[in-house]
Amino acid sequence: MELSIALYRHLLGLQENEASPDQPVGKILNLLCCDIDAALIERAERCSPFPGSISYATLDVMDAGARELFLSAYLRRFSRSTFDIGFCMSVTMWIHLNHGDDGLVAFLSYLSSRCNYLLIEPQPWKCYRAAARRLRKLGRNDFDHFRSLAINGDMAERITQILTEDGAMELVCCFGSTSWDRSLLLFKSNRLTQKQL
Repeated sequence: MELSIALYRHLLGLQENEASPDQPVGKILNLLCCDIDAALIERAERCSPFPGSISYATLDVMDAGARELFLSAYLRRFSRSTFDIGFCMSVTMWIHLNHGDDGLVAFLSYLSSRCNYLLIEPQPWKCYRAAARRLRKLGRNDFDHFRSLAINGDMAERITQILTEDGAMELVCCFGSTSWDRSLLLFKSNRLTQKQL
């Protein structure tokens, strides 16, 4: 929730303590924030200072039917078929661990089809190993797909390959690393380039 509110304020040029529900003249910004955790979404809805502009939804993005139905309906409200920009912050590892290589590729493919721009923060491979280690320390079984993942190593590079390989997107910028040693990668849909030609 904090990230979505900070992002909203930043994009509209609002001060940190400014919680006006009115958007500045000439600026219209709507954010949709999705998470699989219903309690997290409920808390975000309850505490948001911008309920008219930031929507929160419980959504399993890997449930293709539910995802398509919900996101298409949301976009239709604004007479849109794509999002201007999508933010995928620290979730690719969890999708990868729980849905395998095919799940990660399907997720990234879907994002590239629905977003004109995409900012991704992939977790490095050491985070995968740490997550698996924590699970073992708790006496639980490993993630179903962890030992069979062929997509591994430099995850920023691998995600870039997946998004650019079929020509769907191009890497615009790598913003370096966060304090958690994670890259921020900005991609642009090649649909935008084709429209400009």
